Amino acid sequence: MREKYTAAVITVSDRCFQKEREDEAGPLVREMAAAAGYEVVRATIVPDDGALIKSELSYCADIEGIALIITTGGTGFSSRDITPEATAEVCERMTPGIPEAMRAASLIKTDRAMLSRGTAGIRGDSLIINLPGSPKAARENFDAVAAALAHGLEMLRGGPSDCAKL
Repeated sequence: MREKYTAAVITVSDRCFQKEREDEAGPLVREMAAAAGYEVVRATIVPDDGALIKSELSYCADIEGIALIITTGGTGFSSRDITPEATAEVCERMTPGIPEAMRAASLIKTDRAMLSRGTAGIRGDSLIINLPGSPKAARENFDAVAAALAHGLEMLRGGPSDCAKL
């Protein structure tokens, strides 16, 4: 039996963390990851705080050993949008093709895609990707790269994947 890769979904939002707004993107991303064949083993909400974002990313990669760590939110132009910087600080190697593909696919639908600053990288044998906080944009971005992620994890982790292609 092939390994089923694990996934974590981290919503980065001050308002969702403070329960001032319902988290819509996080549950959607969990659903999409599960539909793509990942076992979603962790889902959290953290505020737009660099230390807390880095701590959660590091915990998921280093302690839990989660294969695919997906963030949603904190990728825009607001002064509090620091998810890409926090991600870059914890990653050992960046994977620029993933966010390039996400933005290219989204640009077909909206010129606002160029305003997303999401990034992606590798920490240990975990792949971290940033999705926008808008549910619509999160879906578009995940759909753009989902089929290739399983192959990337297979190369990263040295084993086959049974994650379905979308």
